[in-house]
Amino acid sequence: MKRYVFLGVLSMYYLQVSSSAAHGCFCQVTGSLEDCACDVETIDAFNNERLFPKLQKLLESDYFRFYKVNLNKPCPFWTDDGLCGQKNCAVIPCPPNEVPEGIKTNGHHNKYSAEANNQECEKAETLGAVDSSLSKETRQALLEWNKHDDEAERFCVIDDEESPDSQYVDLLLNPERFTGYKGPEAWQIWNSIYEENCFKPYTVKRPLNPMASYSGTDGKTFYSWLDGQCVEKRAFFRLVSGLHSSINIHLSARYLLDDNWFQKKWGHNVSEFQQRFDAQLTNGEGPKRLRNLYFLYLIELRALAKVLPLLQRPSFQLYTGQPTQDRQHKRVLLELLQVAKSFPLHFDETSLFAGNKEEATNLKEDFRLTFRNISRIMDCVGCFKCRLWGKLQTQGLGTALKILFSERQIEALPKSSSARLTFQLSRQEIVSLLNAFGRISTSIRELENFRSLLSKAPPVSVQTAREALAKQNICLVTPNFLHPSGKNGHTKVGRVGCHCKGTQSCQEVIGAGLSCGIYLEGKFHSLTGSTSITYFNCVLC
Repeated sequence: MKRYVFLGVLSMYYLQVSSSAAHGCFCQVTGSLEDCACDVETIDAFNNERLFPKLQKLLESDYFRFYKVNLNKPCPFWTDDGLCGQKNCAVIPCPPNEVPEGIKTNGHHNKYSAEANNQECEKAETLGAVDSSLSKETRQALLEWNKHDDEAERFCVIDDEESPDSQYVDLLLNPERFTGYKGPEAWQIWNSIYEENCFKPYTVKRPLNPMASYSGTDGKTFYSWLDGQCVEKRAFFRLVSGLHSSINIHLSARYLLDDNWFQKKWGHNVSEFQQRFDAQLTNGEGPKRLRNLYFLYLIELRALAKVLPLLQRPSFQLYTGQPTQDRQHKRVLLELLQVAKSFPLHFDETSLFAGNKEEATNLKEDFRLTFRNISRIMDCVGCFKCRLWGKLQTQGLGTALKILFSERQIEALPKSSSARLTFQLSRQEIVSLLNAFGRISTSIRELENFRSLLSKAPPVSVQTAREALAKQNICLVTPNFLHPSGKNGHTKVGRVGCHCKGTQSCQEVIGAGLSCGIYLEGKFHSLTGSTSITYFNCVLC
Protein backbone atom coordinates (compact mmCIF):
# COMPACT_ATOMS: atom_id res chain seq x y z
CA MET A 1 0.00 0.00 0.00
CA LYS A 2 1.27 3.43 -0.86
CA ARG A 3 2.01 5.72 2.01
CA TYR A 4 1.75 9.48 2.06
CA VAL A 5 3.20 12.16 4.27
CA PHE A 6 2.01 15.58 5.42
CA LEU A 7 5.00 17.80 6.13
CA GLY A 8 3.79 18.63 9.60
CA VAL A 9 3.83 15.02 10.74
CA LEU A 10 7.57 14.78 10.40
CA SER A 11 8.19 16.32 13.77
CA MET A 12 5.02 15.42 15.60
CA TYR A 13 6.09 12.18 17.14
CA TYR A 14 9.19 13.64 18.69
CA LEU A 15 7.26 16.18 20.72
CA GLN A 16 6.29 15.60 24.32
CA VAL A 17 2.53 15.03 24.44
CA SER A 18 1.71 16.77 27.70
CA SER A 19 0.02 19.92 28.94
CA SER A 20 2.31 21.88 26.64
CA ALA A 21 0.83 19.93 23.71
CA ALA A 22 -2.64 21.12 24.69
CA HIS A 23 -1.23 24.63 24.76
CA GLY A 24 0.12 24.12 21.23
CA CYS A 25 -3.33 23.35 19.84
CA PHE A 26 -5.46 25.74 21.87
CA CYS A 27 -3.22 28.66 22.88
CA GLN A 28 -4.77 30.95 20.25
CA VAL A 29 -8.29 29.48 20.40
CA THR A 30 -9.58 31.90 22.97
CA GLY A 31 -11.07 35.36 23.27
CA SER A 32 -13.01 37.37 20.68
CA LEU A 33 -13.62 36.12 17.16
CA GLU A 34 -12.91 38.22 14.08
CA ASP A 35 -15.90 39.95 12.44
CA CYS A 36 -18.09 38.96 15.40
CA ALA A 37 -19.20 40.36 18.74
CA CYS A 38 -18.62 37.00 20.41
CA ASP A 39 -15.87 35.00 22.10
CA VAL A 40 -14.83 31.36 22.19
CA GLU A 41 -15.52 30.84 25.89
CA THR A 42 -19.15 31.96 25.61
CA ILE A 43 -19.75 29.53 22.74
CA ASP A 44 -18.10 26.64 24.61
CA ALA A 45 -20.26 27.11 27.69
CA PHE A 46 -23.48 27.67 25.74
CA ASN A 47 -23.00 24.70 23.43
CA ASN A 48 -21.66 22.12 25.86
CA GLU A 49 -24.02 22.85 28.74
CA ARG A 50 -27.28 24.03 27.19
CA LEU A 51 -27.60 23.06 23.55
CA PHE A 52 -25.59 19.93 22.77
CA PRO A 53 -27.57 17.47 24.97
CA LYS A 54 -30.98 18.57 23.58
CA LEU A 55 -29.74 18.46 20.01
CA GLN A 56 -28.32 14.94 20.26
CA LYS A 57 -31.61 13.65 21.64
CA LEU A 58 -33.55 15.23 18.78
CA LEU A 59 -31.26 13.85 16.07
CA GLU A 60 -31.95 10.31 17.28
CA SER A 61 -35.63 10.66 16.33
CA ASP A 62 -36.99 9.03 13.17
CA TYR A 63 -37.66 12.34 11.43
CA PHE A 64 -34.01 13.40 11.57
CA ARG A 65 -32.18 10.09 11.33
CA PHE A 66 -33.50 9.10 7.89
CA TYR A 67 -31.96 11.08 5.04
CA LYS A 68 -32.60 10.47 1.34
CA VAL A 69 -29.56 10.90 -0.86
CA ASN A 70 -28.23 9.94 -4.28
CA LEU A 71 -24.69 8.67 -3.87
CA ASN A 72 -24.39 7.54 -7.49
CA LYS A 73 -24.39 10.90 -9.25
CA PRO A 74 -21.33 11.27 -11.49
CA CYS A 75 -18.70 13.88 -10.74
CA PRO A 76 -19.51 16.92 -12.90
CA PHE A 77 -15.98 18.32 -12.96
CA TRP A 78 -13.50 15.53 -13.69
CA THR A 79 -13.36 11.84 -14.49
CA ASP A 80 -13.94 10.06 -11.22
CA ASP A 81 -12.03 6.78 -11.22
CA GLY A 82 -10.87 6.87 -7.61
CA LEU A 83 -13.78 5.28 -5.73
CA CYS A 84 -12.63 4.04 -2.36
CA GLY A 85 -12.50 0.25 -2.07
CA GLN A 86 -12.12 0.15 1.70
CA LYS A 87 -14.95 -1.44 3.65
CA ASN A 88 -15.17 1.51 6.04
CA CYS A 89 -16.12 3.75 3.10
CA ALA A 90 -19.32 1.80 2.41
CA VAL A 91 -22.79 3.17 3.18
CA ILE A 92 -25.59 0.84 4.26
CA PRO A 93 -28.93 1.95 2.75
CA CYS A 94 -32.22 1.37 4.56
CA PRO A 95 -34.51 -1.50 3.59
CA PRO A 96 -37.86 0.05 2.54
CA ASN A 97 -39.73 -1.47 5.48
CA GLU A 98 -37.51 0.33 8.02
CA VAL A 99 -38.41 3.86 6.86
CA PRO A 100 -41.58 5.23 8.51
CA GLU A 101 -44.49 5.45 6.09
CA GLY A 102 -45.08 9.13 6.86
CA ILE A 103 -41.57 10.00 5.71
CA LYS A 104 -41.85 7.98 2.50
CA THR A 105 -45.22 9.44 1.53
CA ASN A 106 -44.06 13.00 2.22
CA GLY A 107 -41.18 12.66 -0.18
CA HIS A 108 -39.56 15.97 -1.10
CA HIS A 109 -42.71 18.09 -0.88
CA ASN A 110 -43.36 20.85 1.62
CA LYS A 111 -45.97 18.79 3.48
CA TYR A 112 -45.57 18.66 7.23
CA SER A 113 -48.71 17.00 8.59
CA ALA A 114 -51.61 14.75 7.70
CA GLU A 115 -53.81 17.86 7.47
CA ALA A 116 -51.36 19.45 5.07
CA ASN A 117 -51.37 16.28 2.95
CA ASN A 118 -55.16 16.47 2.61
CA GLN A 119 -54.92 20.14 1.61
CA GLU A 120 -52.34 19.24 -1.04
CA CYS A 121 -54.69 16.60 -2.48
CA GLU A 122 -57.50 19.15 -2.74
CA LYS A 123 -55.17 21.62 -4.45
CA ALA A 124 -54.02 18.89 -6.84
CA GLU A 125 -57.61 18.15 -7.86
CA THR A 126 -58.23 21.84 -8.59
CA LEU A 127 -54.98 22.16 -10.48
CA GLY A 128 -55.86 19.06 -12.47
CA ALA A 129 -59.10 20.67 -13.59
CA VAL A 130 -57.22 23.74 -14.80
CA ASP A 131 -54.50 21.69 -16.44
CA SER A 132 -56.99 19.87 -18.63
CA SER A 133 -57.38 23.03 -20.68
CA LEU A 134 -53.63 23.52 -21.05
CA SER A 135 -51.29 21.95 -23.52
CA LYS A 136 -48.73 19.39 -22.40
CA GLU A 137 -45.96 21.89 -23.10
CA THR A 138 -47.61 24.58 -20.97
CA ARG A 139 -48.14 22.22 -18.03
CA GLN A 140 -44.48 21.21 -18.21
CA ALA A 141 -43.45 24.87 -18.31
CA LEU A 142 -45.49 25.58 -15.17
CA LEU A 143 -43.72 22.76 -13.36
CA GLU A 144 -40.35 24.05 -14.49
CA TRP A 145 -41.21 27.59 -13.31
CA ASN A 146 -42.13 26.31 -9.85
CA LYS A 147 -38.91 24.35 -9.69
CA HIS A 148 -36.90 27.37 -10.85
CA ASP A 149 -38.50 29.61 -8.20
CA ASP A 150 -37.45 27.15 -5.48
CA GLU A 151 -33.94 26.63 -6.84
CA ALA A 152 -33.39 30.38 -7.14
CA GLU A 153 -33.42 30.66 -3.34
CA ARG A 154 -31.08 27.77 -2.64
CA PHE A 155 -27.38 28.00 -1.90
CA CYS A 156 -26.80 24.32 -2.68
CA VAL A 157 -27.84 21.61 -5.10
CA ILE A 158 -30.34 19.14 -3.64
CA ASP A 159 -30.70 15.60 -4.94
CA ASP A 160 -33.83 14.66 -6.84
CA GLU A 161 -35.65 12.41 -4.39
CA GLU A 162 -37.72 10.91 -7.20
CA SER A 163 -34.60 9.51 -8.85
CA PRO A 164 -34.37 5.71 -8.69
CA ASP A 165 -30.77 6.17 -7.51
CA SER A 166 -31.87 8.07 -4.38
CA GLN A 167 -32.05 5.92 -1.25
CA TYR A 168 -32.88 6.48 2.41
CA VAL A 169 -29.90 6.19 4.76
CA ASP A 170 -30.06 5.80 8.53
CA LEU A 171 -27.50 8.35 9.73
CA LEU A 172 -27.17 6.64 13.11
CA LEU A 173 -26.04 3.43 11.41
CA ASN A 174 -23.64 5.26 9.09
CA PRO A 175 -21.80 7.66 11.44
CA GLU A 176 -19.21 10.12 10.26
CA ARG A 177 -15.78 8.81 11.25
CA PHE A 178 -12.35 7.90 9.93
CA THR A 179 -12.57 5.66 6.84
CA GLY A 180 -8.98 5.62 5.58
CA TYR A 181 -9.86 7.80 2.56
CA LYS A 182 -6.85 10.06 2.00
CA GLY A 183 -4.03 10.88 -0.37
CA PRO A 184 -4.16 12.72 -3.72
CA GLU A 185 -7.80 11.82 -4.45
CA ALA A 186 -8.97 13.34 -1.16
CA TRP A 187 -6.63 16.34 -1.53
CA GLN A 188 -8.09 17.05 -4.97
CA ILE A 189 -11.52 17.65 -3.44
CA TRP A 190 -10.36 20.28 -0.97
CA ASN A 191 -7.89 21.74 -3.43
CA SER A 192 -10.71 22.33 -5.91
CA ILE A 193 -12.80 23.97 -3.20
CA TYR A 194 -10.11 26.26 -1.84
CA GLU A 195 -8.31 27.09 -5.08
CA GLU A 196 -11.29 27.51 -7.42
CA ASN A 197 -14.28 28.31 -5.18
CA CYS A 198 -13.12 30.71 -2.48
CA PHE A 199 -12.71 33.90 -4.56
CA LYS A 200 -8.92 33.44 -4.40
CA PRO A 201 -6.69 34.40 -7.35
CA TYR A 202 -4.26 31.70 -8.49
CA THR A 203 -1.32 33.99 -7.80
CA VAL A 204 -2.02 33.88 -4.06
CA LYS A 205 -0.68 30.65 -2.58
CA ARG A 206 -2.65 28.91 0.13
CA PRO A 207 -0.62 27.82 3.19
CA LEU A 208 0.15 24.11 3.58
CA ASN A 209 -1.46 23.15 0.28
CA PRO A 210 -0.58 19.42 -0.03
CA MET A 211 -0.79 19.59 -3.83
CA ALA A 212 1.75 22.38 -4.25
CA SER A 213 5.21 23.28 -3.02
CA TYR A 214 5.13 25.37 0.13
CA SER A 215 7.13 28.48 0.85
CA GLY A 216 7.50 29.98 4.30
CA THR A 217 6.13 33.29 2.96
CA ASP A 218 2.91 31.78 1.55
CA GLY A 219 1.01 32.17 4.81
CA LYS A 220 1.90 35.85 5.18
CA THR A 221 0.96 36.58 1.56
CA PHE A 222 -2.32 34.69 1.82
CA TYR A 223 -3.55 36.39 4.98
CA SER A 224 -2.47 39.77 3.70
CA TRP A 225 -4.71 39.10 0.69
CA LEU A 226 -7.57 37.74 2.82
CA ASP A 227 -7.51 40.67 5.25
CA GLY A 228 -7.83 43.01 2.27
CA GLN A 229 -11.03 41.36 1.05
CA CYS A 230 -14.56 42.52 1.83
CA VAL A 231 -16.22 41.01 4.89
CA GLU A 232 -18.41 38.75 2.71
CA LYS A 233 -15.46 37.05 1.00
CA ARG A 234 -13.62 36.67 4.30
CA ALA A 235 -16.75 35.10 5.75
CA PHE A 236 -17.03 32.68 2.82
CA PHE A 237 -13.47 31.43 3.30
CA ARG A 238 -13.97 31.08 7.04
CA LEU A 239 -17.16 29.06 6.54
CA VAL A 240 -15.38 26.63 4.22
CA SER A 241 -12.37 26.40 6.54
CA GLY A 242 -14.66 25.90 9.54
CA LEU A 243 -16.50 23.06 7.79
CA HIS A 244 -13.17 21.45 6.87
CA SER A 245 -12.01 21.75 10.48
CA SER A 246 -15.21 20.19 11.80
CA ILE A 247 -14.82 17.20 9.50
CA ASN A 248 -11.20 16.73 10.60
CA ILE A 249 -12.23 16.83 14.25
CA HIS A 250 -14.80 14.09 13.66
CA LEU A 251 -12.21 11.91 11.92
CA SER A 252 -9.79 12.40 14.81
CA ALA A 253 -12.45 11.76 17.47
CA ARG A 254 -13.82 8.60 15.85
CA TYR A 255 -10.60 7.10 14.57
CA LEU A 256 -10.11 3.40 13.88
CA LEU A 257 -7.64 2.56 16.64
CA ASP A 258 -7.76 -1.21 16.27
CA ASP A 259 -9.21 -3.59 13.70
CA ASN A 260 -9.00 -7.32 14.32
CA TRP A 261 -11.06 -10.47 13.86
CA PHE A 262 -13.08 -9.83 17.00
CA GLN A 263 -13.94 -6.16 16.95
CA LYS A 264 -13.21 -2.68 15.69
CA LYS A 265 -12.16 -0.10 18.24
CA TRP A 266 -12.99 3.53 17.50
CA GLY A 267 -11.82 6.41 19.64
CA HIS A 268 -9.86 9.64 19.99
CA ASN A 269 -6.57 9.81 18.12
CA VAL A 270 -4.63 12.60 19.78
CA SER A 271 -1.74 12.43 17.31
CA GLU A 272 -4.11 12.80 14.36
CA PHE A 273 -5.70 15.82 16.01
CA GLN A 274 -2.29 17.40 16.65
CA GLN A 275 -1.23 16.80 13.06
CA ARG A 276 -4.15 18.92 11.88
CA PHE A 277 -4.38 21.61 14.55
CA ASP A 278 -1.16 22.00 16.56
CA ALA A 279 0.27 25.49 15.97
CA GLN A 280 3.87 24.32 15.58
CA LEU A 281 3.06 21.35 13.37
CA THR A 282 0.86 23.41 11.03
CA ASN A 283 3.04 26.49 10.86
CA GLY A 284 0.47 28.43 12.83
CA GLU A 285 -2.51 27.35 10.69
CA GLY A 286 -4.16 24.96 13.19
CA PRO A 287 -5.52 27.54 15.66
CA LYS A 288 -6.84 29.64 12.76
CA ARG A 289 -8.76 26.61 11.53
CA LEU A 290 -10.32 26.05 14.94
CA ARG A 291 -11.35 29.70 15.23
CA ASN A 292 -13.07 29.37 11.85
CA LEU A 293 -15.03 26.44 13.28
CA TYR A 294 -16.47 28.78 15.91
CA PHE A 295 -17.38 31.28 13.21
CA LEU A 296 -19.29 28.56 11.33
CA TYR A 297 -21.06 27.63 14.57
CA LEU A 298 -22.31 31.21 14.96
CA ILE A 299 -23.65 31.32 11.39
CA GLU A 300 -25.63 28.09 11.72
CA LEU A 301 -26.81 28.95 15.23
CA ARG A 302 -28.18 32.25 13.94
CA ALA A 303 -30.06 30.40 11.17
CA LEU A 304 -31.73 28.15 13.75
CA ALA A 305 -32.91 31.18 15.69
CA LYS A 306 -34.27 32.89 12.58
CA VAL A 307 -36.20 29.87 11.26
CA LEU A 308 -38.26 29.58 14.47
CA PRO A 309 -41.30 31.53 13.08
CA LEU A 310 -41.66 28.99 10.26
CA LEU A 311 -41.25 25.84 12.32
CA GLN A 312 -43.47 26.92 15.21
CA ARG A 313 -46.50 27.29 12.91
CA PRO A 314 -49.32 24.82 13.76
CA SER A 315 -49.24 23.46 10.20
CA PHE A 316 -45.63 22.34 10.60
CA GLN A 317 -45.16 18.89 12.09
CA LEU A 318 -42.24 16.47 12.17
CA TYR A 319 -44.51 14.12 10.28
CA THR A 320 -43.58 10.42 10.34
CA GLY A 321 -47.08 8.99 10.70
CA GLN A 322 -46.63 8.40 14.45
CA PRO A 323 -48.76 11.20 16.01
CA THR A 324 -47.66 10.88 19.64
CA GLN A 325 -43.95 10.79 18.84
CA ASP A 326 -44.34 13.51 16.22
CA ARG A 327 -45.89 15.91 18.74
CA GLN A 328 -43.24 15.10 21.34
CA HIS A 329 -40.39 15.65 18.90
CA LYS A 330 -41.81 18.94 17.67
CA ARG A 331 -41.93 20.13 21.27
CA VAL A 332 -38.25 19.18 21.69
CA LEU A 333 -37.39 20.96 18.42
CA LEU A 334 -39.12 24.19 19.48
CA GLU A 335 -37.42 24.07 22.87
CA LEU A 336 -34.08 23.71 21.08
CA LEU A 337 -34.82 26.64 18.76
CA GLN A 338 -35.82 28.78 21.73
CA VAL A 339 -32.48 27.95 23.36
CA ALA A 340 -30.71 28.92 20.14
CA LYS A 341 -32.65 32.19 20.05
CA SER A 342 -31.62 32.98 23.64
CA PHE A 343 -27.90 33.04 22.76
CA PRO A 344 -26.70 36.49 23.89
CA LEU A 345 -24.10 37.23 21.19
CA HIS A 346 -25.62 36.25 17.85
CA PHE A 347 -23.84 36.94 14.58
CA ASP A 348 -25.25 40.05 12.88
CA GLU A 349 -26.00 38.97 9.32
CA THR A 350 -27.01 42.53 8.38
CA SER A 351 -23.29 43.32 8.26
CA LEU A 352 -23.13 41.21 5.10
CA PHE A 353 -24.22 42.44 1.66
CA ALA A 354 -24.74 45.99 2.88
CA GLY A 355 -23.75 49.20 1.10
CA ASN A 356 -24.49 49.82 -2.57
CA LYS A 357 -27.64 47.85 -3.36
CA GLU A 358 -26.68 46.75 -6.86
CA GLU A 359 -23.16 45.71 -5.86
CA ALA A 360 -24.50 43.88 -2.80
CA THR A 361 -27.04 42.00 -4.93
CA ASN A 362 -24.39 40.91 -7.42
CA LEU A 363 -22.01 39.85 -4.65
CA LYS A 364 -24.74 37.86 -2.92
CA GLU A 365 -25.50 36.03 -6.17
CA ASP A 366 -21.79 35.25 -6.65
CA PHE A 367 -21.72 34.01 -3.05
CA ARG A 368 -24.74 31.77 -3.68
CA LEU A 369 -23.54 30.33 -6.99
CA THR A 370 -20.05 29.66 -5.65
CA PHE A 371 -21.40 27.74 -2.69
CA ARG A 372 -23.73 25.79 -5.01
CA ASN A 373 -20.63 24.80 -6.93
CA ILE A 374 -19.03 23.47 -3.74
CA SER A 375 -22.12 21.36 -3.08
CA ARG A 376 -21.70 19.83 -6.56
CA ILE A 377 -18.06 18.96 -5.82
CA MET A 378 -19.33 16.60 -3.11
CA ASP A 379 -20.40 14.21 -5.90
CA CYS A 380 -16.69 13.84 -6.73
CA VAL A 381 -15.75 12.40 -3.32
CA GLY A 382 -14.53 8.83 -3.83
CA CYS A 383 -15.49 7.51 -0.38
CA PHE A 384 -19.26 6.93 -0.20
CA LYS A 385 -19.50 7.58 3.53
CA CYS A 386 -17.47 10.78 3.14
CA ARG A 387 -19.69 11.71 0.20
CA LEU A 388 -22.83 11.13 2.30
CA TRP A 389 -21.72 13.41 5.13
CA GLY A 390 -20.15 15.93 2.77
CA LYS A 391 -23.40 16.30 0.85
CA LEU A 392 -25.46 16.52 4.04
CA GLN A 393 -23.24 19.14 5.67
CA THR A 394 -22.89 21.36 2.60
CA GLN A 395 -26.66 21.14 2.12
CA GLY A 396 -27.17 22.01 5.77
CA LEU A 397 -24.89 25.04 5.55
CA GLY A 398 -26.54 26.05 2.27
CA THR A 399 -29.93 25.88 3.99
CA ALA A 400 -28.62 28.02 6.85
CA LEU A 401 -27.46 30.66 4.34
CA LYS A 402 -30.83 30.53 2.59
CA ILE A 403 -32.53 31.24 5.92
CA LEU A 404 -30.18 34.07 6.88
CA PHE A 405 -30.71 35.92 3.62
CA SER A 406 -34.49 35.41 3.44
CA GLU A 407 -35.32 37.66 6.39
CA ARG A 408 -38.05 39.59 4.59
CA GLN A 409 -39.81 36.44 3.42
CA ILE A 410 -39.74 34.96 6.92
CA GLU A 411 -41.03 38.18 8.47
CA ALA A 412 -43.87 38.21 5.92
CA LEU A 413 -45.12 34.71 6.78
CA PRO A 414 -48.94 34.87 6.86
CA LYS A 415 -50.79 34.23 10.11
CA SER A 416 -53.43 32.14 8.37
CA SER A 417 -52.52 28.49 7.86
CA SER A 418 -54.40 28.41 4.55
CA ALA A 419 -52.50 31.30 2.96
CA ARG A 420 -49.55 30.71 0.64
CA LEU A 421 -46.25 30.72 2.51
CA THR A 422 -43.70 33.35 1.55
CA PHE A 423 -40.86 31.09 2.69
CA GLN A 424 -40.66 27.29 2.75
CA LEU A 425 -38.22 24.51 3.52
CA SER A 426 -38.46 20.94 2.29
CA ARG A 427 -38.02 18.05 4.69
CA GLN A 428 -34.58 17.39 3.17
CA GLU A 429 -33.51 20.95 3.98
CA ILE A 430 -34.78 20.70 7.56
CA VAL A 431 -33.09 17.35 8.16
CA SER A 432 -29.78 18.54 6.69
CA LEU A 433 -29.92 21.86 8.60
CA LEU A 434 -30.29 20.19 12.01
CA ASN A 435 -27.86 17.36 11.30
CA ALA A 436 -25.23 19.73 9.90
CA PHE A 437 -25.48 21.87 13.00
CA GLY A 438 -25.32 18.67 15.04
CA ARG A 439 -21.93 17.97 13.48
CA ILE A 440 -20.65 21.46 14.30
CA SER A 441 -22.02 21.25 17.86
CA THR A 442 -20.34 17.87 18.30
CA SER A 443 -17.04 19.31 17.08
CA ILE A 444 -17.19 22.08 19.68
CA ARG A 445 -17.91 19.45 22.33
CA GLU A 446 -15.06 17.23 21.11
CA LEU A 447 -12.59 20.09 21.49
CA GLU A 448 -13.21 19.91 25.22
CA ASN A 449 -12.40 16.18 25.11
CA PHE A 450 -9.17 16.78 23.20
CA ARG A 451 -8.13 19.53 25.62
CA SER A 452 -8.50 17.04 28.44
CA LEU A 453 -6.68 14.24 26.63
CA LEU A 454 -3.78 16.45 25.62
CA SER A 455 -3.31 17.81 29.13
CA LYS A 456 -3.28 14.33 30.69
CA ALA A 457 -1.41 12.30 28.10
CA PRO A 458 2.02 10.90 29.08
CA PRO A 459 5.15 11.56 27.01
CA VAL A 460 5.46 9.50 23.82
CA SER A 461 8.69 7.64 23.07
CA VAL A 462 10.24 7.45 19.60
CA GLN A 463 9.47 3.72 19.45
CA THR A 464 5.81 4.32 20.28
CA ALA A 465 5.69 7.02 17.65
CA ARG A 466 7.05 4.68 15.00
CA GLU A 467 4.52 2.00 15.89
CA ALA A 468 1.70 4.55 15.69
CA LEU A 469 2.92 5.71 12.29
CA ALA A 470 3.05 2.17 10.96
CA LYS A 471 -0.59 1.60 11.95
CA GLN A 472 -1.63 4.78 10.15
CA ASN A 473 0.29 3.91 6.95
CA ILE A 474 2.31 7.11 7.25
CA CYS A 475 5.83 7.25 5.92
CA LEU A 476 8.29 8.89 8.32
CA VAL A 477 11.91 9.20 7.30
CA THR A 478 15.01 10.26 9.19
CA PRO A 479 18.59 10.97 8.17
CA ASN A 480 21.09 8.13 8.47
CA PHE A 481 23.98 10.50 7.93
CA LEU A 482 24.31 14.09 9.11
CA HIS A 483 26.39 16.82 7.57
CA PRO A 484 29.68 16.78 9.48
CA SER A 485 29.75 20.55 9.82
CA GLY A 486 26.22 20.66 11.22
CA LYS A 487 25.28 23.35 8.73
CA ASN A 488 21.63 24.43 8.49
CA GLY A 489 20.87 22.68 11.74
CA HIS A 490 21.54 19.18 10.45
CA THR A 491 22.44 18.05 13.94
CA LYS A 492 18.74 18.27 14.92
CA VAL A 493 18.10 14.53 14.76
CA GLY A 494 14.46 13.60 14.26
CA ARG A 495 13.49 16.76 12.43
CA VAL A 496 14.30 15.67 8.88
CA GLY A 497 12.12 13.87 6.37
CA CYS A 498 11.01 13.29 2.81
CA HIS A 499 7.45 13.65 1.60
CA CYS A 500 5.64 12.12 -1.36
CA LYS A 501 4.09 14.06 -4.18
CA GLY A 502 1.26 12.88 -6.40
CA THR A 503 1.17 9.08 -6.58
CA GLN A 504 4.79 8.46 -5.65
CA SER A 505 5.43 5.94 -2.94
CA CYS A 506 7.80 6.67 -0.08
CA GLN A 507 10.35 4.26 -1.45
CA GLU A 508 10.30 6.00 -4.84
CA VAL A 509 10.85 9.38 -3.26
CA ILE A 510 13.58 8.14 -0.94
CA GLY A 511 15.35 6.29 -3.74
CA ALA A 512 15.40 9.38 -5.90
CA GLY A 513 16.45 11.64 -3.06
CA LEU A 514 13.59 14.04 -3.81
CA SER A 515 11.82 16.62 -1.66
CA CYS A 516 14.06 16.23 1.32
CA GLY A 517 14.30 18.90 3.93
CA ILE A 518 14.67 19.78 7.56
CA TYR A 519 12.00 20.84 10.04
CA LEU A 520 13.27 23.55 12.38
CA GLU A 521 11.51 26.04 14.61
CA GLY A 522 8.10 25.39 13.09
CA LYS A 523 9.26 25.72 9.45
CA PHE A 524 10.13 23.20 6.76
CA HIS A 525 13.31 24.09 4.88
CA SER A 526 13.79 22.31 1.57
CA LEU A 527 17.27 20.92 0.85
CA THR A 528 16.52 19.71 -2.67
CA GLY A 529 19.12 20.97 -5.11
CA SER A 530 21.49 22.22 -2.46
CA THR A 531 25.09 21.03 -2.21
CA SER A 532 24.45 19.61 1.23
CA ILE A 533 21.96 17.12 -0.18
CA THR A 534 24.86 14.80 -1.00
CA TYR A 535 25.35 14.28 2.72
CA PHE A 536 21.66 13.67 3.31
CA ASN A 537 20.36 10.14 2.75
CA CYS A 538 16.80 9.29 3.81
CA VAL A 539 15.77 5.88 5.13
CA LEU A 540 12.54 4.56 6.57
CA CYS A 541 12.38 4.59 10.36
